[in-house]
Amino acid sequence: MSSDFESYEQDFAVLTADITGRIGRVPKLLGDEKKQMVANIEKQLEEARELLEQMELEVREIPPQSRGMYSSRMRSYKQEMGKLEADFKRSRIAYSDEVRNELLGDDGNSSENQRAHLLDNTERLERSSRRLEAGYQIAVETEQIGQEMLENLSHDREKIQRARERLRETDANLGKSSRILTGMLRRVKRRLERGIEGG
Repeated sequence: MSSDFESYEQDFAVLTADITGRIGRVPKLLGDEKKQMVANIEKQLEEARELLEQMELEVREIPPQSRGMYSSRMRSYKQEMGKLEADFKRSRIAYSDEVRNELLGDDGNSSENQRAHLLDNTERLERSSRRLEAGYQIAVETEQIGQEMLENLSHDREKIQRARERLRETDANLGKSSRILTGMLRRVKRRLERGIEGG
């Protein structure tokens, strides 16, 4: 199972490296060549997302005692994916501004503030997304801990119930033994008294 995960890892590493290189080339291209590059990157990002989904499925099949290491690697890959998507958004924003300037004959000066504003909003959205993901992870871990505690409590309750049953059985046996001993002592006492009277 881990060999499948590692195979997906290799594919993801190669693909993300190629995407990174292509994103860096976007601002340097013009016209149709730039449009084609943007379209290719979008397809590759979709392939990378699908690889992450496959890797997550593989992690779920790994035994719990070995899953921690793979889960940590998955978090790292998701962060890398988020960074790639953010970089691509920035390159597309710059690309969209350039296309608009070409169509409208804008010299580009008026778009600087818009570009800065869009970049700021993008970064805010990314930070919010990271916080939501972290909150979700904490909720999942808390739920797992709660489930384990409930299972432990249920197990302990069964132990206590069994111990109580053994105590009740012991009490019953002790009561029976006490009655037998009392009866024996009475019989011995009566015999002794008869012996004394006969003497």
